[in-house]
Amino acid sequence: MKELSPKRARFVEEYLVDLNAKQAAIRAGYSERSAKSQASRLLSNAKVKAVVEAAMAERAKKVGLSQEYVIRNLLEIVERTMQRAPVLSMKGEQIQDDQGRDVWQFDAKNANKALELLGKHLGMYHDKAEHDVEMTVISTWEEPE
Repeated sequence: MKELSPKRARFVEEYLVDLNAKQAAIRAGYSERSAKSQASRLLSNAKVKAVVEAAMAERAKKVGLSQEYVIRNLLEIVERTMQRAPVLSMKGEQIQDDQGRDVWQFDAKNANKALELLGKHLGMYHDKAEHDVEMTVISTWEEPE
């Protein structure tokens, strides 16, 4: 962090604590009023960004964190949360719905979240739609009388 000013280096240290840029700017000594814009400016600065990325990569390496680790654990979460269990009555008998089908339960909420994260990793979902559009606009303007 020798290439950064002391205040920017302090921002990087604080940012790495909780990844909250605004709070990191405040803790580094930037004013509360301008902290959000300062944080955005700092994180878009090439030198600051490089130091943050290097520090995060080093920390991930130290703890053995990798994409493979995250994906492996998400897959385990999916497998565990998708395991269905029978819904039993007080007598221990399988409960059935109105059509006579056995009722099962599983952790749908967490299964869906893990599947969503895996899908995002695979690029299956896009937050923004991108379109290539070619068009000609013809405008006719008449001066009002």
